Amino acid sequence: MPEIMIGDGTIQIDASILAQGLGLGPLEVLDLLRCGDITSRCERGIGEDEGRFRLTFFHAQRRLRVIVDGTGRVLQRSSVDFGSQPLPTTLRRPGS
Repeated sequence: MPEIMIGDGTIQIDASILAQGLGLGPLEVLDLLRCGDITSRCERGIGEDEGRFRLTFFHAQRRLRVIVDGTGRVLQRSSVDFGSQPLPTTLRRPGS
């Protein structure tokens, strides 16, 4: 099974990708997703980026960004740890 599957309006990503990028264990990822402590954003490319998706995941002071093509092939992956500083307000979900 590919790490990222795209189809029928859904995107599925393997928990191991999130775990590695957010500095967590794969089982932790599932629990944190269920309780809403890992949040995400999906953006569809337009213009030059047509056919690509930017998937961004947030947890505590970390951000993981994965850019994939329409088949789910990873084109770019980056992770940022903001250290002791909280995530910038613009990166937080409303109300948190």
